[in-house]
Amino acid sequence: MSRRFRIFSFGVLLSVFSAPFVLAADELNSAREISDGVYSFTLGEGNHSMFVVGEDGVAVFETFHSGHAQKLSEAVEGVTDKPIRYAFISHNHWDHASGGQVFSGAGAQTVMHRRAADWLDANPGRDSALPDITWSGDHKIFDMGDFTVRLHYLGLNHGMGLTIFTIPERRVAYIADLVTPNRVMFSVVPDFNIGEWERSLGEILEMDFDVAVCSHNELPLDEAMTGCTRTHVEEERQFIRDLRNAILAEFEKGTGFMDIPKAVRLPQYSHWVGYEEWLEMNTLRLMTDLWMGPFPWVPDAR
Repeated sequence: MSRRFRIFSFGVLLSVFSAPFVLAADELNSAREISDGVYSFTLGEGNHSMFVVGEDGVAVFETFHSGHAQKLSEAVEGVTDKPIRYAFISHNHWDHASGGQVFSGAGAQTVMHRRAADWLDANPGRDSALPDITWSGDHKIFDMGDFTVRLHYLGLNHGMGLTIFTIPERRVAYIADLVTPNRVMFSVVPDFNIGEWERSLGEILEMDFDVAVCSHNELPLDEAMTGCTRTHVEEERQFIRDLRNAILAEFEKGTGFMDIPKAVRLPQYSHWVGYEEWLEMNTLRLMTDLWMGPFPWVPDAR
């Protein structure tokens, strides 16, 4: 892949993934406390980070890109003079895994699952940097003194090495890409194994948290700043199930394969962002899983 193509692709990803929920950067640049010492943060471009302030320092979650990371660092400084010790990155995709050098350069350590780091090493983006710390396996704990950051790798679902973060002492979580409140699946559902995604949502519902920050959130902005909940996790899983059942019903009726995307309608979700633009693409993607078999796939998928 040429450098020019990588630069172009990175710009496309940033614009596409944030397209439905965009505000000018100067309209919103703030942090909102959602639990004791836990803050959500957004520039208003569709990306939501989180940071947690403790006695021994600060942990931040999701760097996105250098512009976002710099403003996130400034937001932390506006809340506390404690140092940022770790910047946790959820997975490999450039629109999430870039900007880490902002925190590394300021003395924090960036953290990423080994599978995500290996992918990023093989596929560097314009604004990406390899992490300072990598980890392997399904679980890891970082001790921050008065709170712990628990890292959960749930196996194949989306991208490489996707990690869910929980802070049980504050009863909060950070969830990237697997839960986007008030939105149908993204476009053609790139780099998702939909069945494994559904399984992962069930495992997230068993985790120890009351409120989370979801990396993308299509609720009204003021509500989105307060985070997402278990209800949104359940709604995401139910949408997958409802879409699958609607497709299977069309199979049973004998609807022509390429006629099914236009035939499937889920009016209970018609108010969700992307319904008119993306539902047909969602349907075609899930149909191919049901007809051909799930993808992507790796040998250790659960």
